[in-house]
Amino acid sequence: MTTRAVMLAGALIASAIAAAAQPAPQSAVPSDSEIRQILIDRIDAQHQSVGIVVGVIGPEGRRIVAYGHLEKGDPRPLNGDTVFEIGSATKVFTSLLLADMVQRGEAALDDPVAKYLPPGAKMPGRNGRSITLVDLSTHTSGLPRLPTNMTPKDAANPYADYSVEQLYQFLSGYQLPRDIGSQYEYSNLGGGLLGHVLARRAGMDYEALVRSRICDPLGMNDTRITLTPEMKARLAAGHNQALDTVANWDLPTLAGAGALRSTANDLLTFLAANLGYTKSPLAPAMAAMLKVRRPTGQPTLEVALGWHIFTTNGKEIIWHNGGTGGYRSFMGFDPKTRIGVVALSNAETTAGVDDIGRHLLDAGVPLMKSHKEIAVDPKLFDSYAGRYELAPGLVMNITREGDLLMAQLTGQPKVELFAEGERDYFVKVVDVQISFMTGTDGHATEIVVHQNGRDTHSKRIGDAAPPKEHKEVTVDPKLFDGYVGRYQFAPNVVLAVTRDGTHLFAQLTGQANFEIFPEGERDYFYKVVDAQITFVTDGSGRATELILHQNGFDQHAKRVD
Repeated sequence: MTTRAVMLAGALIASAIAAAAQPAPQSAVPSDSEIRQILIDRIDAQHQSVGIVVGVIGPEGRRIVAYGHLEKGDPRPLNGDTVFEIGSATKVFTSLLLADMVQRGEAALDDPVAKYLPPGAKMPGRNGRSITLVDLSTHTSGLPRLPTNMTPKDAANPYADYSVEQLYQFLSGYQLPRDIGSQYEYSNLGGGLLGHVLARRAGMDYEALVRSRICDPLGMNDTRITLTPEMKARLAAGHNQALDTVANWDLPTLAGAGALRSTANDLLTFLAANLGYTKSPLAPAMAAMLKVRRPTGQPTLEVALGWHIFTTNGKEIIWHNGGTGGYRSFMGFDPKTRIGVVALSNAETTAGVDDIGRHLLDAGVPLMKSHKEIAVDPKLFDSYAGRYELAPGLVMNITREGDLLMAQLTGQPKVELFAEGERDYFVKVVDVQISFMTGTDGHATEIVVHQNGRDTHSKRIGDAAPPKEHKEVTVDPKLFDGYVGRYQFAPNVVLAVTRDGTHLFAQLTGQANFEIFPEGERDYFYKVVDAQITFVTDGSGRATELILHQNGFDQHAKRVD
């Protein structure tokens, strides 16, 4: 999955548990030497990046702490002028453009998006309501994370060949699954579309609009999409999770979702304007961004125009992060203490830099620790399966699915638990650990959830809610030939369906290959996890797409070969 999907999965668990927790003691922002040690540990001990730059701004001024290198094997160090892809942090700039246009009287938050599209381009609607600009900015439009007709030729640069024509084609044929404004769903498509229509309104391309309305007034000369030769010399190379060098990303059509490159110094300048340390004509628009808020379904997280707002430990943190195929970014600030933090990494790894940024803004948020997975007997999982109540209406459902141990919080997706001891487990997508407390018979009586420096005890209240039962039926294996192929959910996320004799298999990018079993001619289920697949076929029996049913969601994937 993408970086943002991982981040949200973590935020869902974190906010739900933190809602019932007591505030933790606070402390000042760590010293430069303490921040440097954090970066040394993240790079040299945890091997979660090649180079990281952190910037801090506060009443006493600004400072930069950097550690690591521009590229693996390259001895050159990083500094505050090193250029990084900032990914989805671009969306804050896109929404600032919106807020500024509103201040200038050039647009209104409630303007229909269709107002700024060319004749013939059609926007989806539902129950008589049209998608508005504010719906895009707050991720409440009902549009999916990515358009389903996005089939990149180069998986290493997945947005590069997605055209405006394809965007309009998708919008014209898409049916919204729910009412507009009824639910938060993070959408790169929505962010990119917002940037596209604002650029059309201004009569210039997105990069020119960002430069003229934001970068030039603030003196941010290193925040660009198209790099000068001199900036290219300062560009940190991106790295994947294995810390191998990867190509940079290009987002010509959906630039507003994540195309910007920037430096720690430039982003500190941006935060300085948001915090009022520097006077700016954008001050009214920046203030207006925080006044518009929408619920996310998480008790401690709201979304404003572009920014997310996390409330915990008595603090309100304004933030956004980002990630591309080779980078991770974080920028945020505390409006009460007037402290802002930027963290930029040249590796797209699980740990990223979100925890570093949040820890520097709120000492009660601990840094992510490294955990070592060990092998345990899966029979142990039978003793841990059950339902555990964290708070009224908030239950953790622990299930065994084959050789996997899964945890699912009320209303949230399942996550796999990995053993670091017979009774101690951790989640890889977020810094959460779970310990099982057992009775004399070895069966768990409660769990202890370790997160954000707190231990939350939850008593077992009953058996695990079982996954839906599925009955395997016999079908003609010749049907499988029509299903064999590759189906794309998102850039770099493809499900490959293969046939081996009388067996059908499905393998998601980066995952193991699992057999799927028929419960109908077009309906199949996994035995290792509670998920099902439906093949949508044409008149010849050839699948044109598939639908993955899991965790209460239906995800469509078009056939790409």
